[in-house]
Order: sequence, then structure tokens, then C-alpha cells
Amino acid sequence: MSNTINKEEIQKFSNLADEWWDVKGKFKPLHMFNPIRIEYITDKIRKHFKINSGKVNFLQGLNILDIGCGGGLVSEPMARLGGIVTGIDASEKNIKVAKIHSEKSKLKINYLNKSPEQLDGKNKFDIILNLEIVEHVENVEFYIATCRNLLKKDGMMFTATLNRSLSSYFKAIIGAEYILKWLPIGTHDWNKFLKPEELEKILQNEKFSTIDIKGLEFNPILSKWKKSDNLSVNYIICSSKN
Repeated sequence: MSNTINKEEIQKFSNLADEWWDVKGKFKPLHMFNPIRIEYITDKIRKHFKINSGKVNFLQGLNILDIGCGGGLVSEPMARLGGIVTGIDASEKNIKVAKIHSEKSKLKINYLNKSPEQLDGKNKFDIILNLEIVEHVENVEFYIATCRNLLKKDGMMFTATLNRSLSSYFKAIIGAEYILKWLPIGTHDWNKFLKPEELEKILQNEKFSTIDIKGLEFNPILSKWKKSDNLSVNYIICSSKN
């Protein structure tokens, strides 16, 4: 059977697992990145599922799958908003960290040490989150096909990754890893980055329709992330299953 696990990539993040919830540690960039990602995702969910904007736990009743959930940085906010969250990660160490933190936070999240192809396709999700994961998987086409199998008809999928561009090489590799030391050297392999048109084509081949595509840009002066039409480095594709 095919699988999406790249053991070297899993080991990289397993080595850092204890630092997931340290806002000043190795995952500081993700903690800074998280608010804008969650704002974008929740805004699109409200529109797609026509949810009342005044509702507090507006994800109530929606089954959400967070693939490559790490220590639970996105799973937890989704659960706080009422979502029925399943977080999966191929790193056993990451899942242990996520479970301990969710228990401390008194959140009910179903964390599993699995890759998507190991899940039962009979249990379908309303929403799948692929956040900064496709650049680390072994076979992107097979990975997206597996996601399709786990998603309900008209369900939503969010795929966030890095563009394979000159800008991303200087900002995500040279800047983030070597100069700013935001990430350990070797965290990313630029050759595995996908151009937006490449990722859209893979999604279309698996019968996904693009709802929206946005760039996510870092402002070094304000030290904040913002949504942008600039897709040259970080971008996110919001799509639905036909």
C-alpha cells in the first residue's frame, strides 16, 4: 500500500516536539502565524456553511480533521470554537505532547498517531486542514487523493504551503533558517515547495474546486502576518469537494 510518510521529515519534527507550546522557542514563527491562519479559515467556514456570524461556538457539529497537527496549535482553537476535532500526526512524540496539552486545557480532541491513509474512509469529515504539511509528505498526489476520500461531499479543505519561488528561497530558507534562525537549518527543502498553479492542478485532478487562494505575508516592522494577494512565499488554497 502507498503511504504519505517521509520518515526523515517526521524525525525532524519529533526532535522538536517538546517545544510546540513554547511561544519563544523553535515554533515561535508558527505561534505568530497562527492568528491570521485561523482568522482566514474560520471566515471561509462561516461563509461556506452559512453560519450566523453572531454564534460563539459556531463550529459546533462540524467534524474537523487536522492533518500533521503537531502539538495541537490549530486543533485547540478549532475545538474551543465548538468543532469536533480529530488531530493526526505521524510522529508519536507530537501526539503525546498534543494529548497532554489538550488535557491541561480541558479540551476534548481525538488525537491519533496516524497518517491519513491509515484512517477509515467510512468516517467522513466536513473540514480538512492541511497546514504546512504538503511540503513534507512523500507523495502529494496520493496525499490529496487520500484527503478526498476522507472528506464529505461539499466539504471544505484548506491547504497552506510555500511557493517554489526565488522569494521563498531567500525568505523561508535563507532568512528564516540561516539569518533569523526562526527555524532549525534543514527544516524545509525548497525543491519540495509547490507553485500555486501546480497545487491547484493536483486539487482539480482530484475533483476539488478552488473557492479562494490567498497569500500570507509577514510585516517585519509590525512583526505581524497579514492576508495578501502576493502568493510568492506563503499561500493558502481554500477548496471544496465536488
